[in-house]
Amino acid sequence: MATITRERSHEIFTRACQLMPGGVNSPARAFGAVGGEPIIMQSASGPYITDVDGNQYVDYIGSWGPMILGHSNLAVVEAVQKATEKGTSFGAPTAAENRLAELVIEAVPSIEKVRLVNSGTEATMSAIRVARGYTGRDLVIKFAGNYHGHVDSLLVSAGSAAATLAVPNSPGVTEGTSKDTIVLPYNDVDKLTAAFAEYAGKIACVILEPVVGNMGCVIPHKQFLTALRDLTTEHGSVLIFDEVMTGFRVAYGGAQSLYGVTPDMTTLGKIVGGGLPLGAYGGRAEIMDQVLPAGKVFQAGTLSGNPIATAAGTATLEQLKSDPPYDRLEKTCSRLAEGLSAAAKAAGLEHCVQRVGSMMTLFFHPGPVNSWDDAAKCDTTMFGKFFWGMMDRGIYLPCSQYEALFVSAQHGDDEITKTIASAHEVLAQIVA
Repeated sequence: MATITRERSHEIFTRACQLMPGGVNSPARAFGAVGGEPIIMQSASGPYITDVDGNQYVDYIGSWGPMILGHSNLAVVEAVQKATEKGTSFGAPTAAENRLAELVIEAVPSIEKVRLVNSGTEATMSAIRVARGYTGRDLVIKFAGNYHGHVDSLLVSAGSAAATLAVPNSPGVTEGTSKDTIVLPYNDVDKLTAAFAEYAGKIACVILEPVVGNMGCVIPHKQFLTALRDLTTEHGSVLIFDEVMTGFRVAYGGAQSLYGVTPDMTTLGKIVGGGLPLGAYGGRAEIMDQVLPAGKVFQAGTLSGNPIATAAGTATLEQLKSDPPYDRLEKTCSRLAEGLSAAAKAAGLEHCVQRVGSMMTLFFHPGPVNSWDDAAKCDTTMFGKFFWGMMDRGIYLPCSQYEALFVSAQHGDDEITKTIASAHEVLAQIVA
């Protein structure tokens, strides 16, 4: 194994720590879960990303999901360049917004009307506000281990009761902000049913990741999704699927098209912006018509529908529609999942690999991982050792046991072979 040096990366990060909190602009990049310093990147192409010291890695983060077509996709780059030549922001409607909206509505079963925003956080925050305005109710149900952006009311942790009114788990978030949030265990039908019985007529909405990516890849039980749809319908609550991660990733129409469960509202981000800052929320027309100026629920944004971001998103979705990569991704990712599991098994490690389409996690836990309580039992020390061993062999994985990895359409046999071989080598060395 060639020695990897990261001197330039260290210099830049040291300076960054003097300029930014923790030296980063998002804690997901801080390597806090694996130790050491984050690597400073400078370029990316196809399935590869390169750091400032010239080290190249097979990239399984893909900007945390958006780069399903691979980095520096030619059609996306050209679309961005052409849009930029016409101006970077107008603060006015454009025809380009219509085209992206049409693609989203056509693809996602639940969306009849859509509003473009600038991030997944904006999308979830806005969707919850609209759901409250539509129902005239206050309470929101979310699930432990599901992340919906840094929205005050959703930065809460679960309690021990069947249905616990949450307390904030971040300084700066007041108890008043989070008092209307109920946190439940993911995949637990009994506690979900009990919550609706206890708070009958008070629940505005339920929001969840239909495939979780923020406690590792956790797969929903069919009966859980069915209960969600039935209970929200029965009680007049809005069912919101947070498909910021899964939208256009696990299937072109998102997880809702994969599992055949149609929510009332959907939030989108990542792939819908083609790697640029763009999010969206949408749903049934009668719900979306509550949004100003059609209705009275306020939501606005100077850069919403930005022409450069919409160009990147449109170019991405048009390619996914005209030449769907999902069958190829299924084969590629199946091979990767089997290879990672074989490497852990050969090392004698308790583990499980959970996957939906091109997102997956190797859990250092015997599994299955169905909820946050299960995920929290993982051997995170083992993951940290695995992470750095893979980094030193040119494999760039998410820097936390609790983040899903992503495969792009540009990952081929060579990249998968290298990754599996590296996993065998690293895990054998760890347990030796």
